Amino acid sequence: MAKTKFKIWRGNEKGGELEEYSTETSEGMVVLDAVHQIQAESANDLACRWNCKAGKCGSCSAEVNGMPKLMCMTRLDELPLEEGVTIEPIKTFPIIKDLVTDISWNYRAKQKIKPFKPRPPDNEDGSWTFYQEDIDRVQEFRKCIECFLCQNVCHVLREHHLEDEFIGPSALVYTAALEMHPLDTEDRLEDLKNANGIGYCNITKCCTQVCPEHITITDNAIIPLKERVVDRYYDPVARIWSKLTRRS
Repeated sequence: MAKTKFKIWRGNEKGGELEEYSTETSEGMVVLDAVHQIQAESANDLACRWNCKAGKCGSCSAEVNGMPKLMCMTRLDELPLEEGVTIEPIKTFPIIKDLVTDISWNYRAKQKIKPFKPRPPDNEDGSWTFYQEDIDRVQEFRKCIECFLCQNVCHVLREHHLEDEFIGPSALVYTAALEMHPLDTEDRLEDLKNANGIGYCNITKCCTQVCPEHITITDNAIIPLKERVVDRYYDPVARIWSKLTRRS
């Protein structure tokens, strides 16, 4: 057992500051354990969102020593404890209290995406026929736990605050899961180009780097969606063909 110093951001939408705490830490503890211990010992009113403590609900997102992390999956023995640990709320979303932010915008952005629209069944028994590799392609996107760490580091949202024009990487992963599903027939390309703002993403891959589920967000979701938009709206051959077919 050893005493470790923690600096935790305390405040609300009007402002706040880092406050220092000290608590005993031991082998095997994660950051969320320390936060709970500090709540019990010296800060009963410290607000912190969490649920499963198993890295599957995405609730305990925070910035630990300046890095976006899930507190329940960040082991203390991986941090320089002799220098202390700083815990702050994720920066992109409005503060509610302490480490809790208002992430409701993410759900409003997701509502802008057209839902799954399956094609008619292929068989008389109401079933469909498709290839396993088509399903494998979208399984990666289903791992998303909506921790919104990717939204937090996206410069379009974090620095430029274009929430009205860009739905962000998390919502684009959801879009990719629909667009690449072998049964889906909905057309979302015009929305991707305009209302959902996929053109704002300049593929820095920062979202991929922070994903705790290791989803290859940029390469496997965003870039293929960009390519579909480019093929329809910016490919000169496709534009000529579109004009010819409209005339006919």
